[in-house]
Amino acid sequence: MVFQFSFYNLTFSMDLPLRRDMTSRRTPIFPKLQHFQTSRLPRGHFWVKLLVLLERLVTTATNYPMTRLKDLNLDSYIRAIPDFPKAGILFRDITPLLANTAAFRETIMRMADPFRGQKIDALVAAEARGFIFAAPLALELEAAFIPVRKPGKLPHERHSFSYDLEYGQDTLEIHKDAVWKGQNVLIIDDLLATGGTVEACCKLVESCGATVAGCAFLIELVGLAGRDRLSQYPMHSVLTY
Repeated sequence: MVFQFSFYNLTFSMDLPLRRDMTSRRTPIFPKLQHFQTSRLPRGHFWVKLLVLLERLVTTATNYPMTRLKDLNLDSYIRAIPDFPKAGILFRDITPLLANTAAFRETIMRMADPFRGQKIDALVAAEARGFIFAAPLALELEAAFIPVRKPGKLPHERHSFSYDLEYGQDTLEIHKDAVWKGQNVLIIDDLLATGGTVEACCKLVESCGATVAGCAFLIELVGLAGRDRLSQYPMHSVLTY
């Protein structure tokens, strides 16, 4: 909603978001002065102080935190698909959660909760589903987002790490200057299974000299023992199966 008012021939225009879910606490909203001429200001400091007070009141009113839905059952937004991508596998489909703004928003909040107040400099995630959660989570924690990609995708000087799959090998890369010594980094992914991809991300971060401060996931498949592979790092999973 655009709110306008006039005061001593000055016209003020303020765009006030009315959505309950907005998170403006990091980006204050200031009124925009239109057709402003200092000569039109009344004499005396009282009027200037009044204008400043009005600006602060509007900023405070719109500068409230994101609404939390702590009782929301996120498990109800995860769809179980049997025999996908092959027979015997129960696939956990996150697309219903991503399609629901309240569920997706609360997921980001819960992934961030254990790390609030810590010094987190960057979040690292491997393509592709890890990007979905790492980017908004980086904004929530006011940290950088660093993509880890497959060979041939990053243009600058890179560190590489190869790891074993069930049938063959895979390789991931990170820019050499993406993170550096003294930085604390979170590793983010949508799902923790055997832990190979996440371990590769940890090794890449450490090859740059940074410290892995923890790993966070939406889903952890407990039976695949990925947590054992990453036991040296703090870990947080929102949902476990």
